[in-house]
Amino acid sequence: MPAGKRQGPPQTGARLAAAQAVQAVAEGRSLAEVLPELLPRVPAGEGGLAQELAYGALRWHPRLDWILSQLLERPLRRRDRDVHALLMVGLYQCLETRIPDHAAVSETVVAARSLGRRWAAGLVNAILRRYLKERESLEARWQSVPTALYAHPHWLLEVYRQAWPDDWTALLEANNQRPPMTLRVNRRQQGRAAYLQRLEDAGLGAGAHPLAADAVVLDEPVPVDRLPGFSSGAVSVQDAAGQQAAALLDVQPGHRVLDLCAAPGGKTCHILEVQPALAELVAVDQAPTRLHRVQENLDRLGLSARLVAGDGARPEDWWDGTPFHRILLDAPCTASGVVRRHPDIKLLREHGDPDKLQQLQAALLAAAWPLLAPGGMLVYATCSVLPKENDEVLGPFVAAHQDARLIAIDAPWGRSLACGRQIISGESGMDGFYYACLVKQ
Repeated sequence: MPAGKRQGPPQTGARLAAAQAVQAVAEGRSLAEVLPELLPRVPAGEGGLAQELAYGALRWHPRLDWILSQLLERPLRRRDRDVHALLMVGLYQCLETRIPDHAAVSETVVAARSLGRRWAAGLVNAILRRYLKERESLEARWQSVPTALYAHPHWLLEVYRQAWPDDWTALLEANNQRPPMTLRVNRRQQGRAAYLQRLEDAGLGAGAHPLAADAVVLDEPVPVDRLPGFSSGAVSVQDAAGQQAAALLDVQPGHRVLDLCAAPGGKTCHILEVQPALAELVAVDQAPTRLHRVQENLDRLGLSARLVAGDGARPEDWWDGTPFHRILLDAPCTASGVVRRHPDIKLLREHGDPDKLQQLQAALLAAAWPLLAPGGMLVYATCSVLPKENDEVLGPFVAAHQDARLIAIDAPWGRSLACGRQIISGESGMDGFYYACLVKQ
């Protein structure tokens, strides 16, 4: 190596990188946090495969884990979690991809050799080959095992079933699908029809989403650097369900707007795109590092907002005392409506999380309400499909606040509930989202 030249991180094959991502998620880290660390180590041209294998192994994790339990003579030891993760990646290739069986087995065995344990490669080879021989029998058997059949943990199956007794199987099926890539056209730069023409000129198939004015859905996902004008702010990636927030807020010239729990800033930027004549938009998030992402999005789109690092439940630490005409409370939640985009939720969330988050959501709503000017509107939003985080938060709040009036959402999307409107995951090609609108009398 030439003197003074720094050596980069050691390279990691796509399968090993995917297994490392799966293991990290099983240990409590999010896929969004882990992948940016791992992908730079993957050889050029293999990043897409590594990402596909990591997402796929997590999407089908409950089923793969059941299959592995049937094939192993005894459970692997805790210190062998890396082998377990690699086996999950190997099984996913055989189950759900078009990778030829012989290549899936041989390449995963090669990855196992790099783990530094002689027995690992032999075990991986034996387990994957046994699966190939027994897959028809295994598939017949998992039909009677709900966690394997639906590829969801038991507790999540039950809360979906209780929340949506007529829709829970469709919801689970949607969670296991690859999501569409939906864009938000920056109307400050051009209209949606003009951008669709730019996509066509670039050889990218797309269509207008019928339920969101700025939304475009690509026929096939592509890296953002292939999107015309992405670097100059012509377009952003955002699901059509998330794009409903700006429309519901109905922001007007001269309004002062608060976006609580704003990171990564998709809704913040959309509000500014929709209404360029705001008096001010204040975006608050508790994590300063997450606000860096908001600023990056603002810079790319040529927008400006005042970013504040602070706890939404403690506005006395950061509020200047001037009321807001509009407040968007994009409340932290289980993200049970966006599992198809974030399959690691199946491993990261636990049975008690909805109760814990409900307490936080109620605290944030109570803290935000005094910041709203009389006659102003607060939009409460989650990417959850669980009533515990939605109607069951809004109902008690409205009952306890005589100055809070619910506004019915008249929209062609979702379904009307007692306190708001719910989009079920997969409906009209959208993520699962909940919205409620409150006006201060």
